[in-house]
Amino acid sequence: MQGPRQGDRISEYVLEELLGAGSFGQVWRAHHHVWKTERVAVKVPTDSRFVRNLQREGITVHGLKHPNIVRAIGLDPYGDTPYLVMELVDGPSLDKLIEKSPSGLPVQCVRSVLCGIFRALEHAHASNVIHRDIKPANVLIVGGHTKKPETLTPDDVKVTDFGLGQVGEITASSIVQSGSLLAEDGKSISGTLAYMAPEQRDGGETDARSDLYSVGVVLFEMVTGQRPTGGDLPSHVREGLPSWIDNLYSKLYTRRERRIASATEALGMVDAMSVPPVIQASLPPMARGAGGPVRVERDGRVPPPPPIPGPRKSKRSCPSCGGEAQPGDNFCILCGVQLVAEVRTCGGCGAVPQADDRFCVGCGAPLPTGAR
Repeated sequence: MQGPRQGDRISEYVLEELLGAGSFGQVWRAHHHVWKTERVAVKVPTDSRFVRNLQREGITVHGLKHPNIVRAIGLDPYGDTPYLVMELVDGPSLDKLIEKSPSGLPVQCVRSVLCGIFRALEHAHASNVIHRDIKPANVLIVGGHTKKPETLTPDDVKVTDFGLGQVGEITASSIVQSGSLLAEDGKSISGTLAYMAPEQRDGGETDARSDLYSVGVVLFEMVTGQRPTGGDLPSHVREGLPSWIDNLYSKLYTRRERRIASATEALGMVDAMSVPPVIQASLPPMARGAGGPVRVERDGRVPPPPPIPGPRKSKRSCPSCGGEAQPGDNFCILCGVQLVAEVRTCGGCGAVPQADDRFCVGCGAPLPTGAR
């Protein structure tokens, strides 16, 4: 199959710029032939053997409607030029951000990307779809070209390339297809394998935990700029990391039976263990300190801290009826028994103020301290 050229029309869209190409496919930026400001990404296979992969990806993604998953717009695997039209994400893939920060991304950025990925996987797994190819190249960052990494939110994260995301045999050729849009020097193939869970590389059964293992590799790479080797934890490579990163990583990058069971559980762990540094800095000292961990909503918001109670005033009981009396009461409101040895009265009008009143409630005259 020969690939299309700039200016060609595919379905309703005119191809503008080649965004990525490999041995088996191309991705183009395109605009609608009438509404020129409406832009999309168009994926086309350049090898007929991989038309079925395109069809599978289109069908899979069309059933996944979630803000953290790149949306499918159109599909025709039977056309003269087979194509898949998808939402165009204005931003780089995560691997480009990692390349710009070789010593590791800011922790707040890491947290936001993790939350975005886990939300996408939570939805996909609930729809019985396992991605099987989670890696930085398949995570897109909205506005990542212009925004500072530490200002990114989970809403800026989009997971793409569900070409392997359907029940079926994962072959070596399909792995090559997945990586083929990134490079043609063979590194894309080994790169894809580096993120795969052991059971997937061995051709065994895969499930949601296989995707979570891949997220563990991505987490290590985000905070260190390197892929994991041996038993190193992220903090062994980069000092000063918060403890929750090591804790989460150790529950992702491990044997399947010891892994976190679901993306929902992983997302809950991130919420429970981490507080974004930007938000931490804005909290009053008491909210950051000994009161225990601060709860963070999934969108990154921190609920306002509970009000700090004032000093408690001791309560009294009426010696006659046992009823509760408030501090400052001169008489029991239930039985009328006098509760104080001497009742304070206003010298002007004879009203009975409470012990801490500075002015008479009857005439408004000032009350000298200790006046009776």
